[in-house]
Amino acid sequence: MKPAPFVYHRARDVAGAVSLLAELGEDAKYIAGGQSLVAMMNFRLARPAHLVDLTGLRGELSYLREEGGVLRVGALTTHHQVETAPLGPGFAVLRDAMGWIGHLPIRTRGTAGGSLAHGDATAEWCLLAVLLGAEVVVQGPGGRRDVPAEELFLGYYTTTLEPGEMIVEIVFPRPAPHAALTEHAARRGDFATVAAAVDLDAQRVVLGGVAPAPLRVPEAEAVLARGGGFAECAEAAAAAIDPPADGHGSADYRRALTRTLLVRACEEAMLR
Repeated sequence: MKPAPFVYHRARDVAGAVSLLAELGEDAKYIAGGQSLVAMMNFRLARPAHLVDLTGLRGELSYLREEGGVLRVGALTTHHQVETAPLGPGFAVLRDAMGWIGHLPIRTRGTAGGSLAHGDATAEWCLLAVLLGAEVVVQGPGGRRDVPAEELFLGYYTTTLEPGEMIVEIVFPRPAPHAALTEHAARRGDFATVAAAVDLDAQRVVLGGVAPAPLRVPEAEAVLARGGGFAECAEAAAAAIDPPADGHGSADYRRALTRTLLVRACEEAMLR
């Protein structure tokens, strides 16, 4: 399949990109790595009349800066850059989680900011941002603002980004030395049927593939907070969710995956 016709624009800086998108209006889209948007365009699920290419901004928005227990990730940093970065133990969960994303060619093109803006409920960046309490820095016609990751995702591929806003940075405010993410897909590299992430230090549990957006599970977190076992935590999570049924699995199947994956994530986090 081929995309519907569109006009291509190449941005030279962040301010210019924001200004151009505001000028072009609702039928314009930013494109970074293009690993999600191009596929949707090929199937005519997305039909932007204009594409504003951000790849020329990599010099400005492609970086990893770890300082004073805070990690700053530029929006155009690729998954593979994170996968191969010498991150300290406090952020090793980010590096290790990148291996779950597609295949190497996808990881060398796809970007952290693009993944968050796409808002897939099973995407690793989305789960990790919620798990680690990240702040998402966005810039738009009204200037810059910080959006807590938990407030970014509204539902299926829907975020709270305003028209014309683009993600410029993701800030992880604290180390997570005892955190892990794991998932299950029909084939290696496919989208996850269910993903589970846990931070034992912050006692946070986040699931993907069981709701329209990345889902924190307070019932499972409460088990960790009172010193309960990993199996009990997983049972509490499975009982609390109301997952969808589709061609990838029934609701009961997703609950069973949640039990298995959450125990596995807790064990991996503990071993760190």
